[in-house]
Parts: sequence; structure tokens; C-alpha cells
Amino acid sequence: MRPAFVPSAGQFWLRVAMLLFFAVWSQRLLGLDYRTGEMAGSFLHSPLMVFHEAGHAIFSPFGKWLMVAGGTLLQLIMPALLCGGLWFTNRDAFGATLGSWFFGVSLLDVAPYVYDALQPRLALLNGKEGTVDSHDWMFLLNSGDWVAQAHRLGHAVYWAGAAVVVASLLAGAWVLWTQYRKHFRLGRRTRMG
Repeated sequence: MRPAFVPSAGQFWLRVAMLLFFAVWSQRLLGLDYRTGEMAGSFLHSPLMVFHEAGHAIFSPFGKWLMVAGGTLLQLIMPALLCGGLWFTNRDAFGATLGSWFFGVSLLDVAPYVYDALQPRLALLNGKEGTVDSHDWMFLLNSGDWVAQAHRLGHAVYWAGAAVVVASLLAGAWVLWTQYRKHFRLGRRTRMG
């Protein structure tokens, strides 16, 4: 197995700065009201929508239900693949925590649409409020007679995303602290592999 990635001193301090940036950004994202769809104004919403819309096309051969669910599935799969790729391919624990952070943010981005399925008010990609035919989560929840639970499920998705974001930041801080203690303390620098 490939040894764990150990950053140079410059890379290490850049990662510390990145973690601080992501922590401040997370505070902003977690402060957005998912019940009103404020997340759609976030910088990350547009890139996530690319994955979401591609998911509809990729899953379309598997029937209408999976085609509709495929948008959210691919939106969540892509950050999970990023996390796994950084860990399993590069053995980069810090990079993997940023991949998991992106997964948490993707959940935060999904939460408003789940919440909105009960009484659609959010403008969708077509610029209109959702109907059963155009609102993914209204369709998905109606298909299982869960639409009455949309607000509860939206809350759950938001809090799951928030937990992943916070846990990812804490894990990133732990990775950096561990690397600092092992490789950079007291001016000594060691390199594995």
C-alpha cells in the first residue's frame, strides 16, 4: 500500500490557510436558511447543479423514478468519489476531509428542495415553482406517500449536511495537527516514502 501523503512545509501552511478559509465559508453556508432556499445564492450551487442535471441524464435509462432521483444521487456521488479518490488513490487524508466537506455542502444544497416539496415556492431551473412533474422531490416523496413529511425530511437532510461539514472541518484540523506534531514540530522536517 502506498504511504500516506506528507506535505512539504509550504504545502502544510497552505493547507492550514485552506482549512481556515473553509471554516469561515462553512459558517456562512450554515447560516443560510434552507427553508427559503438561500443556498441557491451560494457559489457552490451552480457547480452542484451541473452534477445534478447530469445525474438525470445518466440515470434516465433506468426508468422515471431513478431518472428523477438520479439528479440528487449524482450530486451526492461526485463529492463522495472525490473524497474516496483523494484517500484511496493519493492517501491524502486532508484532501479527503475536503471531499467529505463538499459532500456535506451538497446535502445542504439538497435540503431546501426536500423541504420545499410540501408547498413549492422555490424557483426551479425552468424559472417556475415546482409541480409534481417538474419538482424532483415533490415527485419522489409523492411516489412513496411521504410528501406530508417533506419539512421533517428537509430538516433532517440539512442537519445531516451540517454535521458532515462540521465533522469534516474537525477531521481536517486533526489531520493537520497530527502532521504538524509528527513532521514539523521543533523545526524538524521528516518525509515518509
